[in-house]
Amino acid sequence: MIKNDIWIRKKAEKGMISPFEPSLIRHSEELPVISYGLGSFGYDIRLSSLDFRIFRHIPGTVVDPKNFNPENLMPAELHTDVNGSYFILPSHSYGLGVSLERLEIPNNITVICIGKSTYARCGIIANVTPAEAAWRGYLTLELSNASSADCRIYANEGIVQLMFLEGETCAVNYEARQGKYQDQPDVVTIARV
Repeated sequence: MIKNDIWIRKKAEKGMISPFEPSLIRHSEELPVISYGLGSFGYDIRLSSLDFRIFRHIPGTVVDPKNFNPENLMPAELHTDVNGSYFILPSHSYGLGVSLERLEIPNNITVICIGKSTYARCGIIANVTPAEAAWRGYLTLELSNASSADCRIYANEGIVQLMFLEGETCAVNYEARQGKYQDQPDVVTIARV
């Protein structure tokens, strides 16, 4: 069953989402923002301004998930203007960011992370990512720019929505099996095997 705003609020107040915004925020200091916070059946998390990296082409190299070379990722510059702080994701490229919120997922919940329509309508695709039962940390977020134009990706504003799905408590949760992405820090975490 998908969990609603009442359940999300109760769990967030006990530390499931930190920091937690109890309503959907669409304006900050009189400026429009890409919404974040509590929705009816989900929670829109924000992109941190601390770390955003873009894949770059290094001639003669192949990206290998079993032997990932961090040199394939280039730190993106954080820009700021009257509309807010943002990174630029070039056309037809792929970037990795990190959530501003830290998560602590309960034992009987799996979280699905999906894209927001505001970005989707600009050609930005957020990879569907799960956070399994008993996972903790800051989500590393994967974003593709499928358009032929560069796109702003706003920091400290909504980037993806989390949907909380309840099931029976599992026999072996993410923490118990010592999942390789447990306790991710608030910076981009590269592929691990």
